[in-house]
Amino acid sequence: MTERIGVVGGGIVGMAIARALALTGEADVVVLEKERRVAAHQTGHNSGVVHAGLYYQPGSLKAVLCARGRSLTREYCQDRGLPYREVGKLVVAVTPEEVPRLDDIERRARANGVPDLARIGSERMREIEPHVAGVAAVHSPHTAVVDYAAITEAMADDVRRSGGQVLLGTEVTGVRAGERTTAVATTAGSHTFDRLVVCAGLQSDLLARMVGASPSPRILPFRGEYWTLAPSRTDLVQGMIYPVPDPRFPFLGVHFTRGVYDDVHVGPNAVPALAREGYGWGDVSARDTFGSLAWPGAPALFRQHWRMGVREISASLLKPLYFRQARAFVPELRPSDLAEKAGAGVRAQAWAADGALVDDFAVDQVGSVTLLRNAPSPAATSSMAIAEYVLREHLGLPV
Repeated sequence: MTERIGVVGGGIVGMAIARALALTGEADVVVLEKERRVAAHQTGHNSGVVHAGLYYQPGSLKAVLCARGRSLTREYCQDRGLPYREVGKLVVAVTPEEVPRLDDIERRARANGVPDLARIGSERMREIEPHVAGVAAVHSPHTAVVDYAAITEAMADDVRRSGGQVLLGTEVTGVRAGERTTAVATTAGSHTFDRLVVCAGLQSDLLARMVGASPSPRILPFRGEYWTLAPSRTDLVQGMIYPVPDPRFPFLGVHFTRGVYDDVHVGPNAVPALAREGYGWGDVSARDTFGSLAWPGAPALFRQHWRMGVREISASLLKPLYFRQARAFVPELRPSDLAEKAGAGVRAQAWAADGALVDDFAVDQVGSVTLLRNAPSPAATSSMAIAEYVLREHLGLPV
C-alpha cells in the first residue's frame, strides 16, 4: 500500500527529501511550505558554494554526506542544464602564526578525500589569485558555485512531475502524532500522513516542540551580511579566497566568492539576529530574542564568545572595520570597492542547553516523525545525500 508522507519545509533539504521520496514510487508526497515560493530563507540567501569537504571532522555526517552530495549536485546540474562552475578555492594563511591551523585543514581535507588538493606557497598562490596576500594556502580546484534556488525549483518540478504536491503559503500550526497516523494542521487546511519529515530550518525547534521532542537543541539565528565588489573591481578575485578558520568559532570569517553569475561578494560576517528571519537590524522579534536570552545555555555561550560577538557586531555597523577584515587578504582592496550591501542570510545554528553550538548534522526520530534538528553548511551541498541518508536510515526506503 502506498504511504502518504508529508515534508515540512521547501528549502533545498526538504525538497531533496521530497524528490527522493517521490522518485521511489512508494509514497504520495506532500510538501508544506509557509512562504509563497521555495528556497525563501537559508537556501536562497547563501553564497552558492558547493563545498569540497575541507573543514569537517573525518567520519562525521558532514564529511561523509558533503562528499556524496558534491557529486550528486554536479550530476544533477549537468542533467538539468543548470549552471555549475568550478572556480576553485584558496584557504589562505595570512601570517606564519596561522600555518599550524592550515596544517590541520590540510589533514582533514586529505582524510575527507578532497579531489586534487594542493598545499602551495605564496608564488603559486599569486598565479591562481594575482591579488591575494599570504604566506601559504591550501588549494581546492574543484570547489564550485551554483544557483541553489534554481536547483530547488527544479527539484520542486521533479516532485510535481512524479505526482507529488508542493503546497506554498501553507504554514504548519500544529502536529498531533498518533499510533498509526500524524495529523498536521496548517493555515490552509488539515492533512493526515502516515509519516512526516520536518525540515523547517530556522523554525525546526518550534516544530520539534509541536511534535513533543526535546526542546534541545534550540535554534540560535545568526545573520551573515555580504558586500558586493564594484563591477570595475571584480578582477581582484578569480574564484574564492577564504581565511583559515579559527576552531574556537563555528563560522569561517569574511571571505571572497565569485558567484555563478560572475558577481563577486565579500562576506558573510556572523552577528546574532534579533528574529528567526531577521535579515536586518530593524527586524526584531521580542519572542525570538527573549527565547534566546532565556535559554539555559545563554550565559555559557556569552562567556565563551563575547569578544567575537563584539567584533562581528562592530564590523556590521561600521564599514571601515568590515573593510579591514577583508583587506587582510586582498591588500589592493579600497573602501570604495565595497560598492553596496548585497543583502544577508540567516543561519539556523543549533544550540544545546549547556551552551555548546552543535556542529554536525543532527536527525531525531519521534515515532513516525523524522526531525532534522541541525542542518547548517554544507547542508545545501549535501542536500541530495542527506535525502538518501534519511530515506535509508530513518524511513527504511530504497535509494
